[in-house]
Amino acid sequence: MADPRLHTRFCDLVGVRHPMVQTGMGWVSGSRLTAATAEAGGLGIIAAAPMTFEQMATAIDEVRAATDAPFGVNLRTDAADVDRRVDHLIAEGVRVASFAQAPGRAIVERLKEAGVVVIPTIGARRHAEKVAEWGVDAVIAQGAEGGGHTGTVPTTQLVPQVIDALDGTGVAVVAAGGFTDGRGLAAALAWGADAIAMGTRFLLTTDSDVPEAVKAVYLATPVTGTVVTRAIDGAPQRVIDTDLVRHLERSRLLAFPRAAANALRFRRLTGTGLGELLAEGLRMKRNSELTWGQVAMAANAPMLTRATMVEGRTEVGILPTGQGVGSIEELPSSGELVARTVAEATAALDRLVAAGEG
Repeated sequence: MADPRLHTRFCDLVGVRHPMVQTGMGWVSGSRLTAATAEAGGLGIIAAAPMTFEQMATAIDEVRAATDAPFGVNLRTDAADVDRRVDHLIAEGVRVASFAQAPGRAIVERLKEAGVVVIPTIGARRHAEKVAEWGVDAVIAQGAEGGGHTGTVPTTQLVPQVIDALDGTGVAVVAAGGFTDGRGLAAALAWGADAIAMGTRFLLTTDSDVPEAVKAVYLATPVTGTVVTRAIDGAPQRVIDTDLVRHLERSRLLAFPRAAANALRFRRLTGTGLGELLAEGLRMKRNSELTWGQVAMAANAPMLTRATMVEGRTEVGILPTGQGVGSIEELPSSGELVARTVAEATAALDRLVAAGEG
């Protein structure tokens, strides 16, 4: 039986046994990893952002076939078919809709009216306050240690700020950014968080479909082996420090011709169709304040990540990661990871109690 000290309002909100979230990592969080996490008692999230609508629908069906446990789907708010995707989540009774971008009041209201739990990821106190006004159910507060697109405020500073800002609103807070074990879960609960979210730690499990050669690169990366760069798509992103990333940093890609040339070079590396690249770039330009130079790279960035994370082509060099990668040394199953995290958190809480009694 799980330690009652680890049963939080987040567990009740989404219907999971343990206050843990496996984040919706693009090209990583498919149906197998999501189902394994859900079956283990955490909240698994399908990364639908890079999927077509049909791929998303298939992934939902596959998770449903593998487990009766609740799970979530991560959506991209600027997707051309976001309304259709929201309708599908509602029709299929998906428990959670998560967003890396602010979903907007209208989307939040549609999902909540249908009983879907809405959980956006935020990186600043003011963002938490804004989405709380829209009526979201929870937020994932991701500190700078987190992988992929991330903010600048460290987790230890951000999470307490967000907890204070949302006190009394009923919005649950999930701490993210650098968490890899049960000691981190216990620490987050001590701050007042309701759960933790882990990305890289779930990527490095046997249930993750990431190629073994790529996992080996992650396992060999020290805690000092990551870098936050804007050179990939114009937004700060934490990745493993590779030769390609260093090249992009040196280039800085400030001029459109240079950026376009790099985008086309990477298009050839990754096999992205020119039409697909242009369509993605135009969509990004409509929904962002990026320069054309940044758009040229940003449009191809998902394909760079796919080439590495799906095809195992590490020479492309885009490997999003949290800073906690340096403390990960092996590949458990998702079930083993969840059970171990619970045991470690319980032991940490026991130590605190014993210290207090001493």
